[in-house]
Amino acid sequence: MMPKKYFPMGLLTLQTMAALVLLPTLSAQDKSGATAPDAAKSNNQAAQNFAGVADQALVAMKKRAEELDIKGVALVAFAEGDTVKSWTSKMVVVGNLTSGQGPNQKGNNLLGIAYSKAAEMADTLKDSGSKVRPPMTGEYGWQGGLVIKGKTGIVIVAFSGGSSEDDLKVSHAGMDVMANNL
Repeated sequence: MMPKKYFPMGLLTLQTMAALVLLPTLSAQDKSGATAPDAAKSNNQAAQNFAGVADQALVAMKKRAEELDIKGVALVAFAEGDTVKSWTSKMVVVGNLTSGQGPNQKGNNLLGIAYSKAAEMADTLKDSGSKVRPPMTGEYGWQGGLVIKGKTGIVIVAFSGGSSEDDLKVSHAGMDVMANNL
């Protein structure tokens, strides 16, 4: 049996390894004709835009929830491109992370419900509870989340804590901010 041969790491720096891995993509073009460095710059700009816009959207959602006198969890997410392969998200607790706990009640994890709505939308690219297909395990088919195709990717907002109608009102406040900026 021949011994395994290993490449001595001292001869290959991390920068050199990264360059070798990225080399095939450096001259590649994306669908818009931009080269990989241009696409990376565009992706970085979208991520930077998301951070500021997400904070503004969450403030708007918090304000709307307070106007409606509901407590819960608001979230916003952004995925670049036409399908959700990864996303960046932010959330804020508006009063309560959970609700309904008691001696004979298991309660609600409002963050879990909001992300369940977001997960459904990530797959269907339809508002949560749209009933375009039966809910999958981990989904409940609840309304309260909105999704759109923005300028540079998919925008998802969701709220959990009130009735479906109130959750939608809060989500609309966030989507109004997100849709105009991403």
